[in-house]
Amino acid sequence: MGIVKISDELHEELRATCQVMSRSINSQAEFWIKMGRLAELNPDKTFTQLIQAELAQHTGQTFTTSEKNE
Repeated sequence: MGIVKISDELHEELRATCQVMSRSINSQAEFWIKMGRLAELNPDKTFTQLIQAELAQHTGQTFTTSEKNE
């Protein structure tokens, strides 16, 4: 574990977003960091595709957009 210095502006965005998403500030920052890293490693995938791949990796199930809308 370590300390990451961020701007006051980004910290306020984290604070607001974590309340909406029901996450702690640290959990929200970790989510953003993880998704940003995945986006950089997979520039051809959309946010939804990245989430679906993460769900599949952790649950062993695959999810399609149509299944989520039913």
